[in-house]
Amino acid sequence: MVVDNLNKNIPVNFDLRQIEIFCKVIELKSFSKAAEAVCLAQPSVSERVATLEKMIGIKLLDRLGRKIVPTTGGVFFYKHAKTILEMKRTICVEIEEFLGLKQGEIRIGGSTIPGEYILPKYIEQFRKKYPLASVTLFIADTKKIENTVLCGDIEIGIAGSKGSQKNLLYRELWNDELVLVVPAQHHLAKKKISVKELYNEPFILREAGSGTLKEMESFFKAFGSKTVHSLKIIARLGSSTAIKEGIKAGLGISVLSLSAIKTELKAGILKTVKIEGSPMFRKFYLITDKRRTSSPLCKAMLDFLYNENLSRF
Repeated sequence: MVVDNLNKNIPVNFDLRQIEIFCKVIELKSFSKAAEAVCLAQPSVSERVATLEKMIGIKLLDRLGRKIVPTTGGVFFYKHAKTILEMKRTICVEIEEFLGLKQGEIRIGGSTIPGEYILPKYIEQFRKKYPLASVTLFIADTKKIENTVLCGDIEIGIAGSKGSQKNLLYRELWNDELVLVVPAQHHLAKKKISVKELYNEPFILREAGSGTLKEMESFFKAFGSKTVHSLKIIARLGSSTAIKEGIKAGLGISVLSLSAIKTELKAGILKTVKIEGSPMFRKFYLITDKRRTSSPLCKAMLDFLYNENLSRF
């Protein structure tokens, strides 16, 4: 590790706020995004990182054009800084547990279907039970949810597939049915079709990393020699809402969660089509990090999700 000799005469020192800010800059690769995350002005974030560099005597960050990258010393310091922040979090959680506190902010993440169509009403019910709690909901694809739980930015993730991350605990929460969806006036709207017939239709797919796409891949593998990528794919869209709008506009057909189209089915705008063979079901999983101590509020949310019987949404 190269010491840049920024300040030889001052003993190495730093405070928790400085390392929290530094870690955000590393993780978000941006001073402006880090400033927004820690609720400070960008010049203040830059100043605090510069002060931290002077206090420990190491240049931590390089600015390569618009890109922010850690130096060798920055990588070394970041590793230990994350350990310190995790120790702080654990101490706070254990004190809250001792005091029996169920208040403050809990950050949870949901993949598209639970995040957009299921969790909001349960968050509202949770807030009635715990009025001093504030819930922040982060929505992304399954892979992003897993990574965000791993880095500690959210305490609970809810996603539509079970990954293989060894540090994550996956617990089954509820079932979700996936259905083929077409416009109400589509020529397939009143038929039962085979998997083979799907290959003739313009198809809209979700993006890589989607739990829906993973389940479709398993379904096609079980019922034919072709894969889902052999479909006549005319678009890949990043959310169920976007796909619904594409179907309504006549762009193509797709497979969606039944939870996502209840309003459109009731209004007669969209129709579901039965596919010969087994129906497509997947499970949603609660995801937590095995290595982290759950806060009292996190434990309360986990208990709430189990006890409210979400299978009846």
